[in-house]
Amino acid sequence: MYDNFDSEIITVDELMEMLYIGKNTAYQLLNSGELRAFKIGKVWKIPKDAVSEYILNKTKSHTDEL
Repeated sequence: MYDNFDSEIITVDELMEMLYIGKNTAYQLLNSGELRAFKIGKVWKIPKDAVSEYILNKTKSHTDEL
């Protein structure tokens, strides 16, 4: 059931690579709730589809401004 589950959750470092952002920006997105994620202890767990949603929402809001 959860065979591919590990590949669906990414780390903060992977988030930084995917969005080409720094650590401070990544933690701002996570702490503000702008990017859907959760913590286990002190470690952030980020669903890969949450990153896709974030990108789509940012793209839509940017094109709405034009």
